[in-house]
Amino acid sequence: MSFKIASSPHQHNQLSTAQIMRLVAFACLPGIAVQAVLFGYGVIIQLLLAIVTAWCSEALVLKLRNKPILPRLKDNSALLTAVLLAIAIPPYAPWWIIVIGTAFAIIMVKQLYGGLGNNLFNPAMAAYVLLLISFPLQMTQWLPPLSLQSVSLTPADAVCAVFSQYSCSGFSLTQLQSSIDGITMATPLDTLRTDLSRGLTLDESLTKPVFFAFAGAGWLWVNLAYLLGGLLLIQQKIISWRIPVAVLASLFVLSSIASLAAPDTMAGPLFHLFSGGTMLAAFFIATDPVSASTTNRGRLIYGALIGVLVFLIRNFGGYPDAYAFAVLLANMAVPLIDYYTRPRTYGHRTRSER
Repeated sequence: MSFKIASSPHQHNQLSTAQIMRLVAFACLPGIAVQAVLFGYGVIIQLLLAIVTAWCSEALVLKLRNKPILPRLKDNSALLTAVLLAIAIPPYAPWWIIVIGTAFAIIMVKQLYGGLGNNLFNPAMAAYVLLLISFPLQMTQWLPPLSLQSVSLTPADAVCAVFSQYSCSGFSLTQLQSSIDGITMATPLDTLRTDLSRGLTLDESLTKPVFFAFAGAGWLWVNLAYLLGGLLLIQQKIISWRIPVAVLASLFVLSSIASLAAPDTMAGPLFHLFSGGTMLAAFFIATDPVSASTTNRGRLIYGALIGVLVFLIRNFGGYPDAYAFAVLLANMAVPLIDYYTRPRTYGHRTRSER
């Protein structure tokens, strides 16, 4: 008999790593479908580009490292990284944005550290931060939902927009960002931040068409779809409930307190929970089994830390959504969190008992 020690991710169910990664990718499908319906065919094009780039990058590095290629590609970790990055960037970002980001995620963040199980940071979020800092203009050019767009795009228009930044009819991306009334639109989080910096009150900003009910137009349904997929992962015991619950609970509590203290300038908890990439980050990104905390208490602390950081960055930082930065900062704290929350070994005393 031999005792085999394997690197993370470790799961208590009987599924293989490939099956787990595939199920997580499948759980993203409701959110991807809603994004494509509400924001256009660019979502699908970015997904295809990301997946092809991820597979090619993974195969190239494995070849250089003299590692078996097909078995590593079949673990679906590169596929999942590509999916998470592709749905996080604007659907009509230039094609080279997703190619650079995906290659960086696979080559630099994953394979440079030894491959799956050895990366310190979430590859998709590390790549997202690289793109956001390096190409802020391209990474913030989100189009409004289709119901508010002045020009409807066909699949051919979507391909032209991704590869040339113009539709087949000659409309530029700036023109495509204009709503039906001719106003150039940004994401709900960015719109709210800009309006508050200009002296508008929260109620005045929320009257704009980019907002719907208590959240952003379109983003409410996107978040509900990812919430559905996340609940499926919890039900199948693919992810622990502790991280997403801690993320959402801490964000809910802080935003509730802030909105009560400053109702004219601080958005309420429902706005924060159902705008931007909240549900995607809470259920699919923060729960990465490699870069997240591994102890039960540690997962609660780790998730709560992400929620706190998101609240602080959204309200006082320079980036509207903030989840990528919050996840990476929390990844840095994981070794410390795990060290102080690891369960006591039977027969050993804790620090407080010494």
